[in-house]
Amino acid sequence: MKILITGSSGQLGSEFKELDKETPQHQFLFTDVDELDITNPDALAEYFSKENPGLVVNCAAYTAVDKAEDEPEKAGLINRDAVRNLAYACHASGSRFIHISTDYVFDGKNFRPYVENDPVNPVSAYGRTKMEGEGELLLAGIKGVVIRTSWLYSSFGNNFVKTMIRLGKERDELNVVFDQIGTPTYARDLAKAVIAIADKLMNDPADFKRGIYHFSNEGVASWYDFTLAIHELHGGIDCKVFPVGSEEFPTKAPRPHYSVLNKTKIKSTFGLSIPHWRESLKECITKLK
Repeated sequence: MKILITGSSGQLGSEFKELDKETPQHQFLFTDVDELDITNPDALAEYFSKENPGLVVNCAAYTAVDKAEDEPEKAGLINRDAVRNLAYACHASGSRFIHISTDYVFDGKNFRPYVENDPVNPVSAYGRTKMEGEGELLLAGIKGVVIRTSWLYSSFGNNFVKTMIRLGKERDELNVVFDQIGTPTYARDLAKAVIAIADKLMNDPADFKRGIYHFSNEGVASWYDFTLAIHELHGGIDCKVFPVGSEEFPTKAPRPHYSVLNKTKIKSTFGLSIPHWRESLKECITKLK
């Protein structure tokens, strides 16, 4: 099947590029803003007419959480309007659509892992524009899937894992927030899950389970716990890490204090087996080293 990957220069898109050679059953079309402007409906119509992808995976997003507070229009253009454009292009061409969203659509006040039909209540411009993007896909009436994920990291790009390794080597002490709880997600695991869904779609096109799904690695951690594991699994880092409250690191955009995602629906629907976050972190750090 021909699969269009938007935002292919990011963490998740880069993982798809690396998995391309392991996935001969699909033909990937990798694009970023230089190759395809998804905020331009005319450009999308021309591209779809030429390439006719069977599936679109939208990895493109405005992810500068704090900057989005000052640039809500720009964040909305990419996180909401571009999703609407892609959904309309998919409707016109008959393509299926998988859109990657975020745990930031929730306010973080839950006491148990979020399920897909829990009320959304974003507390930041980033979360709000991502929520609006989900709505655009669902309202389009196409065969589409929203996959919410959390705390994404990879061996590609800039992310928390790489930052903590660098700071751990540079400093004797680090203060890391302990009162924000979620689940780290290895982008490679998410890419593999999307490919597994694509395989099922290719084998049975009529049986496309549209709707919202949650995907992260298994397990739970705070940013403090995550940092300790990063240093432990990397080795050779002699840095003391101290847990502190979020008030020690004030940010323009509030962060959800609890954003653990329940993965039961995606596992049962698509037969996925998801590794624990420490297992996947070890794999990523081994690759980085």
